[in-house]
Amino acid sequence: MYRVLIDSCGELFPEMLSDPDHFASIPLTLEVDGEDIIDDDTFDQASFLSKVKASPTGPKSACPSPDAYIREFKNADHIYIITLSSKLSGSYNSACLAKDIYLEDMEDEDGFEDLKVHVFDSKSASIGQTLIGQKIAELEESGMDFDEIISEVDEYIDEQHTFFILETLETLRKAGRLSGVKAMLASALSIKPVMGSTPEGSIQQLGQGRGMIRAIDKMVDDMLQVTLHTDKKTLAISHCNAPATAERVKEAVLKKANFKEVKIINTRGVSSMYANDGGIIMVV
Repeated sequence: MYRVLIDSCGELFPEMLSDPDHFASIPLTLEVDGEDIIDDDTFDQASFLSKVKASPTGPKSACPSPDAYIREFKNADHIYIITLSSKLSGSYNSACLAKDIYLEDMEDEDGFEDLKVHVFDSKSASIGQTLIGQKIAELEESGMDFDEIISEVDEYIDEQHTFFILETLETLRKAGRLSGVKAMLASALSIKPVMGSTPEGSIQQLGQGRGMIRAIDKMVDDMLQVTLHTDKKTLAISHCNAPATAERVKEAVLKKANFKEVKIINTRGVSSMYANDGGIIMVV
């Protein structure tokens, strides 16, 4: 039996939610003005965004404990953990510690020689993690060997690209990553920054557009410049309270390229914190 554990920055597709034997979400904790919010099934996006908007300071997050991961191992033989980029959170380090603790505890148990655990640094976030989980399940179901799956998924991660557009820069301003003057000017001029992941899993600005439509066009063009064989790939779009914008992104993409499938999903808590109200994330 295999288990795919994705920290809650990664949204689970409906088919994953309906398969709890193989998939689980490990919640991070969000904090707004001293209030802890668990990023699990109880997460209320509308309430969270309202609290973030009203707060004079930016929201924060705390990674899952090693024990939170271990509780979901459930005696599986093949355990895969996918965390948001280690450049953005301590979730990866916590998952690695969970792996070490678990393997040490199980060393004298029957079947230990068949037990395999691996932690993937997604070098991404949100649906980037989700697509990695989907890839693992496909390879497991095909009967591929554990070590071969690790190698295949590592290559998949290296080829993956993450892009996002921020509707508002307020969270960055509150966190001290952007001056109030710059945030005010960007808002007044309706400038939307187009951001992307680096190969190491950090965040970089790729450009900007005046208005969401131009920013979407810029993001789609940037994606197509680095994406080959689109007809064989899945494109995933997550949105923070912006379903119409997500559909607009999908339409802009399909005007220029064909994909095997396009999936759209609403963000969970951690991705809602990063993207903020109206934000869009696209991964291929």
